[in-house]
Amino acid sequence: MSSSGRFFPPAPAPGIAGDPGIFGPDSAAWRVARERVILAGGPAALLLQVAHPLVAEGVRAHSGFATDPLQRLRGTLDAVLTVSFGDQAQVRGTAGLVARKHRPVQGTLPAPVGSLPAGTPYRANDPGLSLWVFATLVWSAVEVTEGFLRHVPPEERDAYYRDMTRMAHLFNVPAALLPEDYAGLEGYVTQQIRSTLDVGPAAAVIARQVLDPDPPIVVRPARRLPAVLAAGVLPPALREAYGLRWRRRERVCFAVVRCASQLAVPLLPTRVRYWPHYLVARRRVRATPTG
Repeated sequence: MSSSGRFFPPAPAPGIAGDPGIFGPDSAAWRVARERVILAGGPAALLLQVAHPLVAEGVRAHSGFATDPLQRLRGTLDAVLTVSFGDQAQVRGTAGLVARKHRPVQGTLPAPVGSLPAGTPYRANDPGLSLWVFATLVWSAVEVTEGFLRHVPPEERDAYYRDMTRMAHLFNVPAALLPEDYAGLEGYVTQQIRSTLDVGPAAAVIARQVLDPDPPIVVRPARRLPAVLAAGVLPPALREAYGLRWRRRERVCFAVVRCASQLAVPLLPTRVRYWPHYLVARRRVRATPTG
């Protein structure tokens, strides 16, 4: 795999001309998800996910995170981008692929973690766990857009959340479990932090591999950047639970990166600023269907 391929999913196939997929050009989902800068929230989103002991055990026991620590982040990103910008067939194909990959992921906690006793069962396609993973993706995308690019007003947050609930249904989250609006999603995240999340041994190992992998995947001066980004985006309680440093130097570094992003990203050419999935989708929608 190329060095860029370790971080970024490849550009998708063109798809069916004129097919807008499940969202379309005027959607809040396209406005938010098209920005490459949302990748800055990747470490925090992953650490949020595995702070749930059952998610962490599923990742530990059923994935190759030890040999490829970016596997889950890259796979999740590829699935989200394809569902966001793919045509109808690509969306169905990705949802089916994720379901097949999740089907064998099940087991039990080998030891107690937080409020969950040893032997607690888990399965990747459990609607409650799917809701938590969905919530971390939506929450981190809004937080990063707000902090690293532009203000996201409440009405746009709600519109983005409503769009993304259509994605949630594709990944086994029933409507009855979904919060009513974005404020409800924020409340759900807060409640999970207070009542369920706990950074156990599996989560701690995954966090070390993601934030400072061995061998390193970035040059030495930037090796601390994923940890700084995670520390700055995560809620304070989880930042402390993971033992992430948040001294003056980390706070200054985070503020500098965020300010630089706000200034630089709007000036970037579209092929650099936006994911290729969005650019392909925009061309596809403008194309004239054949036949």
